[in-house]
Order: sequence, then structure tokens, then C-alpha cells
Amino acid sequence: MNESYDVVVVGSGAAGAVAALRAADLDLSVLIVEKAAKYGGTSATSGGVMWIPNNQLTPNDDSREKALTYIDSLLRGPVQRDRLEAFIDQGPEMTRYLQKAGVPVMQAQWPDYFAASPQARADRSVLCDTFDGRELGDNFVFMREQFNRFKPFGRYAMDIGQFFSISTQSPGWLMTFVKMFFTYWTDIGTRLIGKRDRRFPQGAALMGNIFKQLFDRGVEVRLDTPLTELVVTDGKVAGVKVSNFGREYEIAAKHGVVLAAGGFEWNQELRNKFFPVAGSIRYSSTPEHCNEGDALVAGMNIGAATEHTHGGWWMPTMRWPMASAANFEETWQTAFDVGRPSSVCVNRNGVRFVDEACSYDEFGLGMLEDQRKSGANTPCWLVFDTTFRKKWTVGGLMPSIIMPDALVPKDCWDHYVFKADTIEKLAHKIKVPVDALKQTVTNMNDYAKTGEDPEFGRGSNAYDQMFGDPTVTPNPCLGPIEKAPFYAVPINLGDLGTKGGLKANANAQVLDENNNPIPGLYAAGNNAGSPFGNLYPGAGGTIGPAATFGFVAANDIAERAGKRAGQSQE
Repeated sequence: MNESYDVVVVGSGAAGAVAALRAADLDLSVLIVEKAAKYGGTSATSGGVMWIPNNQLTPNDDSREKALTYIDSLLRGPVQRDRLEAFIDQGPEMTRYLQKAGVPVMQAQWPDYFAASPQARADRSVLCDTFDGRELGDNFVFMREQFNRFKPFGRYAMDIGQFFSISTQSPGWLMTFVKMFFTYWTDIGTRLIGKRDRRFPQGAALMGNIFKQLFDRGVEVRLDTPLTELVVTDGKVAGVKVSNFGREYEIAAKHGVVLAAGGFEWNQELRNKFFPVAGSIRYSSTPEHCNEGDALVAGMNIGAATEHTHGGWWMPTMRWPMASAANFEETWQTAFDVGRPSSVCVNRNGVRFVDEACSYDEFGLGMLEDQRKSGANTPCWLVFDTTFRKKWTVGGLMPSIIMPDALVPKDCWDHYVFKADTIEKLAHKIKVPVDALKQTVTNMNDYAKTGEDPEFGRGSNAYDQMFGDPTVTPNPCLGPIEKAPFYAVPINLGDLGTKGGLKANANAQVLDENNNPIPGLYAAGNNAGSPFGNLYPGAGGTIGPAATFGFVAANDIAERAGKRAGQSQE
């Protein structure tokens, strides 16, 4: 092997980037290899939130014990207790490290996803404010860009505050958009470079800040370089074999390889093998054909164990034709669309199966459970009326104030979106039993009057209400479905990635089938099993553990290399 580094990191999302940054600050030479032509991974396309209980970025009364009480009340199966506790303990250390390293993380007010559970809170999520992408210099154009779902008209970057203002059409939302428009078009220097907005919000803000620090430290990110094999010498992982446009070569890793290459959601064979309801790779909302399980398979090929591979980070999605290219479709997340007032979700029998305003992962689990029981889900249907249509998005279908029915492409009708003058006619169009759908809509109209959903409790907790309409009373999540015409769109079981992967311990070391660490091999992010098992506890429940165990892996490698004590935060 002609090249040699102390640490080789596979993957450039949050897990890999934090591992590389921490390793560099612990005086280890680091190389990041990235399969794609852009860096930043799925994290750069995300909301950029990290769930870090007891983060204390703003002093409060959260604690280790309260966080564990909350999680323990929700766990759905066995997990590695020491690994779970390592996340709780090391997450706050990781965020403090990022702040000292120059990454300005801050606390966000976002309710835990199970707001009624013991010790649930609304201050455990962490994010970065908008980042100026031009600080990345020549690397500006190589960072992965967010999907159109986060960019009005495919151009204008939105931070979370702007997203809520525009998506809910709250007072002042038009001025919010005007300011975004003005900021974008008056940035002449960036417009001369290209279409991309220099403002990096959400996941791009987190990754932009981290990569700014990585590049300032001289860390190389090698793009178009997928992992093909782990190199094992005398029982230890000693490097990686990678390829670049057909040329294969090896890179030595003196002290450790960190696998942080995401999950396997874009590998249909692995989905069929592990998932109870496989679904299609096309329903995933992560970057196309990036997370194909390459590093998972490489680990399994040298005897690594796996865990929690039956679970995904579920996300309801819908398909919509791509406006800028013929014969292509885009996958749009419908995380918040499915729970807006004046709508209901039904299976193909015409009946409800979940609190539609619950977290997107719980919605997906509801789809899975109903599919097992009824065989009439995946996809399900989102049914809504004109009141909903005027105000809310449904994936790629913009509100009628922006995209009236006359502007919806004619070939979308009765394929991507269905429309009828009555519920009866709509039921016939979407092949759902008429009487069942009529009864479901009647029930929802009754619930809207009383403000109570006796079936699933929609709108009865802080998380549900966060995405409702405060102008709708007595329950912001329940509005009547009564104003014609009526609409329906199919909702697929999509995902944000996979919850399972290589089995790793509390030090992020990959374990073999006998639960012994494989020397020199580490895993973090969706490349490893989630510390929560099949649970998504709060906003940032993917990126929080990913960054934490990237940090933990770098600490352990440095300690074993004799560079310094792994737990030192100075």
C-alpha cells in the first residue's frame, strides 16, 4: 500500500466528518474517502438536527437520568445498554467539542417525538444557524445540495424558521419569501458561479460548518472513491481497497478505519433480505444510489456481526414528475403533509390506521403494522379537500395559491393526484370501498367539531400540534373535509435511511459474531446499528448518535495510538 494515514474514514456525512475532525484535532493524519461526486452525505440534505439529551447548551434541568427514563419508557426491544448509555454520556461531550472546534451548534426548541411519555422535553435538539457556503472557497460547489423539497422553485434556500413560515402560510410568509428572493438575486458574485444559493441552512449549515473546519485543518476529502474491500493483516483491519473510475488501489490505515458510509436503503437485495416489508429503493428520500450498503457488506465479508437490520428511519413519501427532465420522477417527503387539518389517511380498505400527525417514523411503523394486519397498505391514501389544497403542500404538489389545478400537468391527474366532485366519485377513482371512505370522512368531520379524535388521539400532544394550523379550533390538527372538489394522493413507505447495520460496541468498535471487537475497525451513523434499536426518540435521532459515535471512534483510536487520553476534551 503506497499511501498511509493514521485513520481512513469511509463516508463524508455527519458521522464521518465528526470522526475526521476529532481525529485531526487529536494529531492523527486523516483521509476521508467518499463514494459520491459530492461531499456531505445524506446529512447535508437533511434538516441538520442532532438529538442530544442533556446537551446543556442552554442551562436547564435535563439530566442523564431523565433522558434514560424517557428512552426506557419507549424501547421496543433489546439494545446494548452500555452503548445506549455511552450515547447519553458522550453526546453532550461531542457538542461541547464541536463548539470549541469552531462549529457553532445551538439548542433548538423541538418537542420530543413522544411528547406524552415520561420526561419528554422540547430542548434536546441541536442545530447550526445558516452558514455562508462561500466560506468553503473552491469546495463550495462540491458540497451536496439539498433536495428541491427544501428549496422553493428549486433555488431559494430555507432555514427552519422560513420553512415553517412559508409552509404554514403564517402571518408575514409572503414577506419571508420576498426577502429570500431579494437576498438570492442580489448576490451577484454567487450567481456568476451558478444557481446554488450561498446560504446553507439546515443540514447544509451543519455540514458546511464542519467541513470549513476540516478544510482549515488540511484534511483531504477524496470524492468518486467508493470502498470495495477492507484490508485485513494478521487479524487486524489495516486499510481499505477503493476504486476510482475503475482503478483499484489500497490505502493503509495505521490505527483505524471508520466506516461511516450510511445505510443500505438503496440496495434492493438487502431490503428484501432484512425488511419485513421490503418496499422499493425508489421510495427512499435519501440521495439516489449512494447508500447501497457497500461498507456494511465489506464488514460482513470479514466476519462482522449486524444488528437492528429490520428497521428503517421511516418517512412517508410520494413520487412526482421532475419538472426539469423528461422521464424522471422525484421522491418528495410528506412528513408533515399527512397530518394537516382537513385531511385523513386511509388504507386501501378506506379506514384509518394511525394518528396522521405523529412523527414520520411512527407513521411508517403504522403503515408497516397495518400492512401486516390488513394487507391493504404500502401505499396508503391521503384524502383531502379544497380547504387543504389551498393552503398546504402535498410533496411535489404545491398549494393551489401557488399551483392552481390548471397549472398541474395534465398527465399528473389520475396518476399522481386524483380529483373528484364528491367523496363517492373519489373512492371509485382510487378503488377504495365507497361506504368505508364516506364513513371515515364523516367521522373526521365529527372529530373536527369536538376537537377530539377517539380513535388515535390526533392533535392531543405538543408534537402533533407543532405542525397543525393554530387558526383551526378547537384542535389545530383536525379540520372538516367537506369542501369540494376532493383530492387523493398515494403515500409510499419511504425512509431517511436504515436503522440497522454493523454491530458496534460503546467505543464504536465493530464486533464479530462472538461479540469480540475486530481490531482496527469502527462504525458510526447508519453504517452501524442504532443505539435505540427500532425507535426514533426525537428530532435529530439519526444525526445525533451518528456524530456522537464518530467522535467516540476518534477518541478510542487516539487513545489506542497513544496520542492522548481518549476522553480529554481540551
